Amino acid sequence: MENMSHVKRFIDSISSQHVISSETCGKISVAVHEAVNNAILHGNKLDYSKNVTIQYSINERCFSCIVEDEGEGFDFSRIPDPTLPENIEKIHGRGVFLMNHFADSVHFRAEGRHVKMVFNL
Repeated sequence: MENMSHVKRFIDSISSQHVISSETCGKISVAVHEAVNNAILHGNKLDYSKNVTIQYSINERCFSCIVEDEGEGFDFSRIPDPTLPENIEKIHGRGVFLMNHFADSVHFRAEGRHVKMVFNL
């Protein structure tokens, strides 16, 4: 978890190198932060021997980011809706919701160990 500050610097660096609006940069920052946090906590279960990998590509139309962990995966089709009354007060369970809200598309592969988010620029 102490490496989460690297994610912010990673996004800030990309934003300063490319023409990304502050609004889009904010969306990217939140979604990637959530994906990495989920990979560390839920995917790798805080196992220091496991890695989280971040890859990205950018062109004039979009920024794409892939976050992968080395965990067991999860059924991404069965994520509870955090906006339902029975889930609204839970302190966890909003990461995938936020990723879907801020990214223009989100795709899971490898039993949930691989998430690709695309942001239109």
